[in-house]
Amino acid sequence: MGPLKGFRIIEIAGIGPGQYCGMLLSDLGAEVLRIERPGQAETGWDIPEKYNLMNRGRSVVEADLKSAEGRNLVLKLCEKADALFEGFRPGVMERLGLGPDDCMKRNSRLVYGRMTGWGQDGPLAERAGHDANFVALSGIMEVIGKSGDGPVYPPMLAGDLAGGGAYLAIGILAALLETSRSGQGQVIDAAILDGAVSMLTPFFGLMAAGIWSQQKGESLLDGASPFVAAYRTRDGGHIFVSPLEPKFFALMLETMGIDDIDVRRQYDTAYWPVISRRLEETFAGRSRDVWAKALECVDACCTPVLNPSELQGHEHIQARKLLVEVDGLEQPAPAPRFYRTVPEVRHGPGGSESARDLLNRWGFKTP
Repeated sequence: MGPLKGFRIIEIAGIGPGQYCGMLLSDLGAEVLRIERPGQAETGWDIPEKYNLMNRGRSVVEADLKSAEGRNLVLKLCEKADALFEGFRPGVMERLGLGPDDCMKRNSRLVYGRMTGWGQDGPLAERAGHDANFVALSGIMEVIGKSGDGPVYPPMLAGDLAGGGAYLAIGILAALLETSRSGQGQVIDAAILDGAVSMLTPFFGLMAAGIWSQQKGESLLDGASPFVAAYRTRDGGHIFVSPLEPKFFALMLETMGIDDIDVRRQYDTAYWPVISRRLEETFAGRSRDVWAKALECVDACCTPVLNPSELQGHEHIQARKLLVEVDGLEQPAPAPRFYRTVPEVRHGPGGSESARDLLNRWGFKTP
């Protein structure tokens, strides 16, 4: 079992970032108890629950938080828990009688995580929004894409998952570590917008240094350079090249049989169209997998662009066991790796024990 074995965490069911946070904590060994509304699994997708893989690994208890019975159940669970997290708009949990003050009166060591798009305060705090809205305001869409492109939206990845769920999980883990020293819990205000902006930190440094242009397609890593780019192959696939260092660039050209490119002019922007045309012509002459086999054997920093259904066929992904089968469904394995306390996926979405058995294990006597 993973390094969080023994930690008990309450997840007030929501969609998107909260689901992902709960999955990460469960994958790492925490016992995450997911509180759902009666008769309705929170999936966010019109699909059977077994396919909603971000709900994997957790046990489920149904409770109507608007009722005195449901509220009291959550408050009693807080007495046994190390952390709770929720994803309602600001003020909702307080109106339900389950805000931080209410819960931490029952357990002063409780870590209370709050996941929203805009944050607990500010002019937009009360406004509705979705992943794309938070990412748009963060600036991320304007550092992705080529010159002339409109905003590029990376669905769920930069907002809900990385900027939201992952940052909330980091916050909960940091707070649990601090609580082990201070003996006191605290509230975490995790916002998708905050996390997305945080991920732009290196770009702010590059812009200040004059290295990164605010115009798309004019910087080294955003499609302007021919040696950080995707090239179409004969079969319609793509190889992505990224040999930033001259020695890797020279090795790529040598492996591809290109001897008419002046390696010394790799960073000469006036020469980039020549490099680009030559690479386009050469990559178009063979299939993606043929190029991948040749280039992955050397330090050329070139890889095939795969779609998710192709992952299991790649030997490195096989060797790392990055995909596992749980309840008959192939899915990504827990990450990162731990060599002593090995994480695992307990089971698929929906839970593996009855609510009564689970509550009994948490110390509640149920008929």
